[in-house]
Formats: sequence, C-alpha cells, structure tokens
Amino acid sequence: MKTSDASGAAAGRPADTGAASGRPAEANTATVSNFIRQAIDADLASQKLAGRTWAGKPGTADVQRAGQADPARIRTRFPPEPNGFLHIGHAKSICLNFELAADYGGRCHLRFDDTNPEKENQEYVDAIIDSVRWLGFDWTFPDGESNLYYASDYFETFYQIALKLIEAGHAYVDSQTGDEIRENRGTLTEPGRNSPFRDRSVEENLRLFREMRAGQHPDGSMVLRARIDMASPNINMRDPILYRVRKAHHHRTGDAWPIYPMYDYAHPLEDALERITHSLCTLEFEDHRPLYDWLLARVAETGMLDEPLPRQIEFARMNLTYTITSKRKLKALVDEGIVSGWDDPRMTTIAGLRRRGFPPAAIRLFCERAGISKASQLIEMAVLEQTVREVLDPEVDRLHVITDPIRLVIENMDPAERIICEAPRHPHHPERGVRRFELSRELWIEREDFAENPPKGFFRMTPGQMVRLRHGFVVRCTGVDRDANGEILQVRCEYLPDTRSGTPGADSVKVKGNIHWVSASDAVPVELRIFAPLFLDAQPDAGGRDPLENINPESKTVRTGYAEPLIREAKPEQQFQFERQGYYVADRFDHTADKPVFNRVTTLKDSFGKKKG
Repeated sequence: MKTSDASGAAAGRPADTGAASGRPAEANTATVSNFIRQAIDADLASQKLAGRTWAGKPGTADVQRAGQADPARIRTRFPPEPNGFLHIGHAKSICLNFELAADYGGRCHLRFDDTNPEKENQEYVDAIIDSVRWLGFDWTFPDGESNLYYASDYFETFYQIALKLIEAGHAYVDSQTGDEIRENRGTLTEPGRNSPFRDRSVEENLRLFREMRAGQHPDGSMVLRARIDMASPNINMRDPILYRVRKAHHHRTGDAWPIYPMYDYAHPLEDALERITHSLCTLEFEDHRPLYDWLLARVAETGMLDEPLPRQIEFARMNLTYTITSKRKLKALVDEGIVSGWDDPRMTTIAGLRRRGFPPAAIRLFCERAGISKASQLIEMAVLEQTVREVLDPEVDRLHVITDPIRLVIENMDPAERIICEAPRHPHHPERGVRRFELSRELWIEREDFAENPPKGFFRMTPGQMVRLRHGFVVRCTGVDRDANGEILQVRCEYLPDTRSGTPGADSVKVKGNIHWVSASDAVPVELRIFAPLFLDAQPDAGGRDPLENINPESKTVRTGYAEPLIREAKPEQQFQFERQGYYVADRFDHTADKPVFNRVTTLKDSFGKKKG
C-alpha cells in the first residue's frame, strides 16, 4: 500500500491488515494502479491542488475553520440517495472512495443526496450509515472533523446560487408543462426547440423564482432551467432543469422548502462546497460531465465557489450474476412480498449480505479483486462466494451439524452409556481448545451418508461396510429397520471398541469412509435456512425483462437439523463451518440460545458451476 500522510484509522479506513481488513496480508505491500490513481497522481504532481482551503461543515462550529489550509491532500465522497438500502454495487464505490482517500492521506465524505423527498426517509439514512460502518469505514477524525453531509445542508446556498445564475443570464423560469418540455427537448438526431419563456427578463425570472420559493405556484407549474444550448448534441446540455416545484415533506427540513434542486444541479455544487477534489461516478454520468463542468464554471464566475474546482471521473459499475443492482427493482421485491425485507439473506443488499453471513472483509476483498475499469463488469457470483470461503476458513470454529437426519443405532452399546469425545474447535489453531460432545447408543447421521444399494466408489455407510464416525469409533453397518410402507426408519450398526479416535491402535482397522454425526442424547435442534439464487437466470433483468418474472421458487428452504452442544454458545452473527456441509451464521435477529436459527452462508465448494438453485 502507498505510504500516506495519515494512518489508516485516521484516514477513514480499517486500521487492521490481512484478512480482517479485506486484503490478504501478502497483498498489502503494493497497490494496483488504475486510471483513477493515475489521474490523482498527475493532479498532485502538477500542484493543481496546492493551496486548497477547508470548507468547514455547514450548520456547525466547523464553519469557523473555513478558509484554513485543508488537512487532507485529496477529498472523495460516497453520495448515496436515501431512497433504499445499499447493494453490492455500492460496496465497490464505498471501498473505492474511502480507500483511495486513505491511501493518499486524504478524507472521504459520506453525503446523502436527499433532494427527492417523496422517495426518501430516515430509515434509509440509518440503514446506509449502518452498512458503511459495518463494511469497516468511518468519516470522523481525531481532529474533530466529521465528514457526514446532506444535500439539504445546502438548500439555502443552492437557492442563493440559483439567484446569481439568473442574474448572470444563465438560468430562466420555464412555465411549459412537463410534456411540452420533453417534446421540445428534441432527439438524438434532432435538435431541441427553445422554450417560449427562454427570453424572459432577468427581473421577471427573479420574481417568478422567488415566488416559487415562497410556495406561490403549484407543483408542475414551472421549473428553473439552465440557459445553455438547445441544439447541443449532448441532450443533457439542452437547457436542463435545475429546480422544480414540489410541495413535499422532507425528512430533515420538514415543510420549509416547496422547491427542490435536481441532482445534476445539487451534485456538482455539493462537491465544490465540500472541497471535493475527485468526484468518482459510474459511467452513466459520463454524458453529464459537460453539465457538471459548465455549472461549476458559471458559479465560479459569480465568486461563490473557490478554486480549484472538483474533477469528475467515471468508472464502470459492477454487476453480479443472479442479482439485480437497482434500488428501484430491489424495492419492488420488498413491496411485492417476494422477500421478507431489504435485509432478506437472498438480497444482495449490504444488509442482506450481512444477514446471510458474508463477512465485511470478504466484500472488501471482492471489490479489490474486481478492480477499477472503464469496461462493463459482469462478475460470477462464485467469485464473491470464494472470497467468503477464503476469509472464513482460517477464522471460524467447526461444528458437527446434521442437516438431513436419519437415526443410527449402535446395537452393541448400552442405552445408558455415554462416551465423551473431543474434537478441535479449529483444525489449524490448537490454541483455541477443544469441543466435547457425547457418543451414545443412538446418533443422527446425514441421510446421504447411507446407501442400501450404493453406487461404485461409495465409501460411506452401507450394509456390511465399515466406516469411521469422525472423532469417534469405527462402526460396521448391520442392517436397517423399515416402516409399514417399506421406508427406512433407522440404520443399525456395531462399533469396534478398540478404534476410538486419538487412542493407541485406533488406526488398526483401516477404513475408507469417514462420516460426521451428532448424539441423540445431547443433540440441539436447530432451524437451518438454506438459500439458493433468488433468480433463475444469471442476468434476470437483461434486455429490459421484469426480474419479478424470473424468481426462483426454491430460493429458500427451511429444515430442522441437529447440532452438537457447542452451538448453544453461538451469538447472533457468529459464523461456523458445519463440517462437510458449509459455512453458516447465527441469524442476527432470530437466533437465540434456546432456539438456534442458522443461515447457510455458502457451501464448502463452488456450486454455481453445477446448478443454478
């Protein structure tokens, strides 16, 4: 990693290293270059950012420090709109912005673009803050600077800037209807037509805009537009709308504002007011960059912004197979009741991934490996799941849990006998100690570990064949018991007393099979939630398809399994490897010691190449 002017913790990134920070320890010695880093390096080398002053935070004592030398070399920002929960695509932007700032001794702002009150609320704000912090990032610093911002912090400033633009002849009030504005905008091959209100006088525009601000005009009756060029080949430059009348209650400002700025107006101004140096956006904003630059240049001419102005740079967004990365479409899944909520473990929201049991270090590692490019990315879900395995395998304790049980009876064992067996909590970390559990006459084993008529190469339990009970004894299958319909009720066996694992001579009897088990005497019933992809197709919304028509009806299965007693110690969100089964996590909301509930995080091996569900 690059040497920076601030420590990791002070710069707003995880201060730990290795797997806990989302990077293997051996990868922390270097940072992979990309076109964004090259642009930042060039800006620093040219002294373009020299002499920058600090803006201070609106509405706080920090504004007294405005004009002082900026303590950060660069500033980036992560600017979510609070109209839904963050998803895996946002994780890439979060990691990019916070880690870039940290690597250059800079700072990253968390900013809510709350300019659309009809779709935004405090629940989404809280969820976004929680998700960013859970991923391992923060926006507060030892010197007292807190880089948490809202577009609504600037509503008055936005309004005053709009007045300046009108006075300078760069904006006008348009009284056309929305349909008329769209019709006159033109097409990709035909220029737009000037509004009949484009040549209103400055005085009239100021009067009308002040009336809009005072709430004297109804919704949709007029808008404020930039005066640029209705014949521009870039449609975004054809007199874009800057403000609209919208008498909606705002979750922070209440009913104080009957007009709200458009994102294309608010975004560059927020960046400039916060002294952002590099505004990193996904590629859909590339065509908006000329407007971003035009607006900043016009406002700078009024003296209301300080140089140097922010620089917008675009990168490709990240898409993942069997998922959708649209808050609107994710919200539809919630609203239609297809999932239980934004944090349903089948959702690739950050809250959903957290509840599923994906560790934040794995998500950060995945984003790092995905890299930064201008090319569109479609990454296999298997790549994300492999990072989860890499992070969890060296960290989590092991357990025996039977997920599809069938009873095994040891015929030559006394019903009252109990033999205490031991197993390591982690096979590669003996310092973590051992776990203890009983072996009794009746056990639970996996149904798939028994075959009455086994295929070739089946080395588990079958009549007449010997197999080892993991951390226990070698047993020989002696038969089965059936019900009146011929279905197998239980399997019978005998154990070899001199083959106890870990004792001298335990390996005197050689077997090829090794199965796990749980004693019926101390087994803990556990609810197991098994998840498959939520969608049937790898690209569920490709070609404009409705992803709601592509739902996998078998995306969630609930089973009752049996676990060894150690599971009672599990805390919500604690992860384990269920031996031979996969990685599981105690559900962060539903799990209790008296009623364990576990979600399967992922299998032990990639299953996406074999099946979709």
